[in-house]
Amino acid sequence: MIYLDNSATTKPYNEALDAFRTASEKFFANPSSLHRKGGEAERLLRQARSSIAELLHVKINEVIFTSGGTESNNLAIKGTAFQYLNQGKHLITSCIEHASTLEAFRQLELLGFSVTYLPVDQDGKVSLDELKKALTPDTILVSIMHVNNELGSIQPIKEIGHLIKQKSRALFHIDDVQGIGKVPLDFNDVQADLISYSAHKFHGLKGNGLLIKREKITLLPLLSGGGQEREIRSGTENGPGIVAMAKALRLYLNRAKTQKRMLETIRTHVFAELSIIEGIELNSSMSGAPHIVNFSVPGIKPEVLIHALEEKEIYVSTRSACSSKTAEISHVLAAVGLTTIRARSAIRISLSFETTKEQIDIFLNELQTEVPKLKQVMR
Repeated sequence: MIYLDNSATTKPYNEALDAFRTASEKFFANPSSLHRKGGEAERLLRQARSSIAELLHVKINEVIFTSGGTESNNLAIKGTAFQYLNQGKHLITSCIEHASTLEAFRQLELLGFSVTYLPVDQDGKVSLDELKKALTPDTILVSIMHVNNELGSIQPIKEIGHLIKQKSRALFHIDDVQGIGKVPLDFNDVQADLISYSAHKFHGLKGNGLLIKREKITLLPLLSGGGQEREIRSGTENGPGIVAMAKALRLYLNRAKTQKRMLETIRTHVFAELSIIEGIELNSSMSGAPHIVNFSVPGIKPEVLIHALEEKEIYVSTRSACSSKTAEISHVLAAVGLTTIRARSAIRISLSFETTKEQIDIFLNELQTEVPKLKQVMR
């Protein structure tokens, strides 16, 4: 099997699965319980939080456990909006964000907030000048993703953070779900207030995520209850999943140190080979993230090509998995100016540190075989 859909989800590390099973069997008690078993579960949770904080270079009390990237984004965006609405009701984001971000902002618009959706250039990057013009005394939050999940575009996050802090009092939220490990980001260096992560994007388990929140920031909780996560996110913690997430993150970041350059080499090879296959048009930029390549094959329905490759045990995708079953064209590809025909025929491959050049060469050979064959059939 050649799996090239890692931006949708990654295969869990065996070590993460082992950690989940051990924690489920031996530390199954509720961490809030007063008895010894509860105390053991609480200590394990504390160790996982400490490990994650160390790996991400943040303070222990800046780590909030969530159910995944969607909840982390919603908690950051809505929690900020509701907490600081007396200071302003203007929010800023980009037009190519993940659905969990865009839908959160659209809900807030229905509640009376004003939202500016920054445009992007042909490479999918926001303009600092546009951001500067959009900032007002009423702006309380700017939320920008680090790496786009469809194109791999990398935003100038450090410059954005500096501009926000220099020109406004707004909080800065970063969706770093796609960037972690592959496009390095330091919480303190970029002057972020909030950063979202999702465990299943770095070989942890689905249903676990992180929101890194600067300790001075206050958020209005979206979930009320027993007051877990310092009363920011109530609900009994998924201890085994959190332990597995901490294990996966450590392994993943260790591999990133040695394999990131190899990933970049493979992506360069993919670009070079795709550019010479007749009928293929590249949508991603070479300046983008090292693990995402988006291209179009006008004249071929993407689902047809996906299933043709699937028969060869090669797995690719069309767009964000959360939006892959909708008939509408990708809002991301439309925003960078692609024609409807080109946007409708887009394919995304996304690599992991486990991807090999040999696998990529097999994929490229099959693609070169299938494209002319399918074009002939679909005439």
